[in-house]
Amino acid sequence: MFEGLSSRFEGILRKVRGKGRLGPEDVEEFVAEVRVALLEADVHLDVVQTLLDRIRDRAVGVEVAGALNPGQIVVKIVLEELTAVLGGETFRPAYASKPPTVVLLAGLQGSGKTTTAAKLARWYKGQGRNPMLIGADLERPAAVAQLRTLGERISVPVFSDSTDPVAVARAGLAEAVGLGRDVVICDTAGRLAIDEDLMAEVAEISATLQPHHTFLVVDAMTGQDAVTMAEAFHSRLGLDALIITKLDGDARGGAALSITEVVGRPIAFASTGETVEDFELFHPDRLAGRILGMGDVETLIEKAEETFAAEEAEAAAARMLAGTFTLDDFLEQLRALRKMGSISSIMGMVPGMASQVGDLDEAVDERRIDRIEGIINSMTPAERLDPDVIDGSRRARIAAGSGTQVGEINQLVKQFREMRKMMKQMGGRGPGRRKAGRAKKKGRGGRVTAAGPAPIDKKKGLSLPGLGMSPGDQGPSSGGLDLTGNWPPGPTGGR
Repeated sequence: MFEGLSSRFEGILRKVRGKGRLGPEDVEEFVAEVRVALLEADVHLDVVQTLLDRIRDRAVGVEVAGALNPGQIVVKIVLEELTAVLGGETFRPAYASKPPTVVLLAGLQGSGKTTTAAKLARWYKGQGRNPMLIGADLERPAAVAQLRTLGERISVPVFSDSTDPVAVARAGLAEAVGLGRDVVICDTAGRLAIDEDLMAEVAEISATLQPHHTFLVVDAMTGQDAVTMAEAFHSRLGLDALIITKLDGDARGGAALSITEVVGRPIAFASTGETVEDFELFHPDRLAGRILGMGDVETLIEKAEETFAAEEAEAAAARMLAGTFTLDDFLEQLRALRKMGSISSIMGMVPGMASQVGDLDEAVDERRIDRIEGIINSMTPAERLDPDVIDGSRRARIAAGSGTQVGEINQLVKQFREMRKMMKQMGGRGPGRRKAGRAKKKGRGGRVTAAGPAPIDKKKGLSLPGLGMSPGDQGPSSGGLDLTGNWPPGPTGGR
């Protein structure tokens, strides 16, 4: 969503880095460019003006301080002020001293309330709680059925009946108390636009439940209209926080950058995809860093910790360095990686990656991963254990079983073999390592690459251990596996 704004900010900030001093005219030029970038992102005009005033006041006359030059200090100022506009600190939901903790969800139709209710219930389960869902949306056809389906998927009970929303909310709360549930999440009806009937119904449900948290679910793709809608709900319900949905969309993202500053309520959670797993606490500082092209390593680490079991990951790493890593191991790692989200979104969290690669969605072909999985699944256990046994007839069988071409089988096997060889060399103690050790002892230092992110050849793309992206390359990319859309390979790929 913020790729366009991030690209603009990177270009703007690049100009001020390295300057020995920033005079008023330099700051004004910088501020004018930031103004255009924010307005193009559909950020609310009042928010733009407030943010620019803060940056201007802090940036004029800034001079070298410690290890930072004025340009770097301005980058720090922009990061801090952007973080402040997004809410400053991460919202931490509190729990009632006497359970259950009641959470009320409100919002317009189409904002994703029902799916968000299930995502929020799953999040509470991850915190060690026992949530229950109440389906009080009796207006939209199949809303309750959708909630029940999602509840079954995450093993959370759902209460609802066909009386009226207020009675459902009251009975649902009593049911939760009887079952000993410590968190109750109530999904309410929405409308296509704000009207008095909607507000009256939600207000009556709120008066019945006396919620500890009232969250407004906001579609990030609605632009500045989301700010107007949030103000209307806040004046009637007294919101505690907001939940932003569809943050993975291709809109300009102005709502997320405007709503907290205008409404005065923090963003508590962000929904970044369609599945129930695509839901997380909203961290203002991390989003600000991503917008400024600094990546989001903390979220990347958290996702990895949630997805990869430590013991299994260590065992796989040991096999990789020992040269006994198999295609079964690789398939398990690939599936675990996909649970973290799309490959392009993961790459976007790596500092400097977006600026070097450009459009990550275009750089990575997710369908390529499907083909790799299909190829490996079409192999026998013996073939996955030792790809060297795959001869011509076996390749033809695998290609037919996976709906691919023989050249793709050749390329995957070759790249996997090169990757395994490279990783085994890294795990060994060859003469290169001894030379590096001697150089370090002599005071020459151990670093062999320049500080900062490694440069990426955009023609060759980028690679990770086992997951490379090498546009236009029929061979292995630094020991990785090609994830771009260049398959099936050309005539030379079927060696």
